[in-house]
Amino acid sequence: MAKGADVQDRGEEQAPASSAVTGAGVQSVDRALGILEVLARTGESGVTEIAGELGVHKSTAFRLVATLEAHRLVEQTADRGRYRLGMGILRLAGATTARLDLVQEARPIARQLAADTGETVNIAVLAESSALYLDQVAGSSALQPHNWVGQHIPLHATSNGKVLLAGLDEPGLEAVLGQLATYTPHTITRRAQLREELAQVREQGHAVAVDELEVGLTAVAAPIRNAHGDVVASISVSGPSFRLPEDRLVEVVRAVVEAAREVSHRLGWGHR
Repeated sequence: MAKGADVQDRGEEQAPASSAVTGAGVQSVDRALGILEVLARTGESGVTEIAGELGVHKSTAFRLVATLEAHRLVEQTADRGRYRLGMGILRLAGATTARLDLVQEARPIARQLAADTGETVNIAVLAESSALYLDQVAGSSALQPHNWVGQHIPLHATSNGKVLLAGLDEPGLEAVLGQLATYTPHTITRRAQLREELAQVREQGHAVAVDELEVGLTAVAAPIRNAHGDVVASISVSGPSFRLPEDRLVEVVRAVVEAAREVSHRLGWGHR
């Protein structure tokens, strides 16, 4: 969905002030990852053993382990001075597992939705201040669609983004909303207007974006909820605006909302 979403990282154009510093930083990351791999293999190890495995001085290994411990990626065992993988690893792994579960549960529904509408179906989640596309299924009408999987798109100019924003409370909304960039003459760039739009999304249970990210592109999205009823993702149908005129949107909205409800039920929502 977005030419404007592919923002170039201008920082890459500037050479680092010191290649030695950059090299040291990369080396530290490599060694830190090595420590995690050692602990995954051994179960637990002392700093001396870790230093030996990495081929570094004990003081270097201690500093790296201390940093990992501060982020809860490693923790000391009851036998002080020995370390094992920490709960932070489970948190990171849990986030990945949840996304994999989401894609697995949503895939058959997305395929059916793409077949029913003939348009492209996307699954997206909130990723800091953008929407991250996790999965995509092309419909029969979509000729060589752009692959959005793994790409980040703006929240305020897309139907998926609006759904994800509408699922946030006020502090969460403030945390992710930055400057509302302009992509087309139809992009919402005023926060007051966006908040009105999000209130409408919450009330009607779906979002629509017509020519807001790209002129000629229309999309409809609805929220996917977890067992607690929280919005954890969105599912959308998108295609050329000429294939999704206003009279057809009623039918597409109904299909998208039903698909989102079905995925939500598969994730446990409404079963308690």
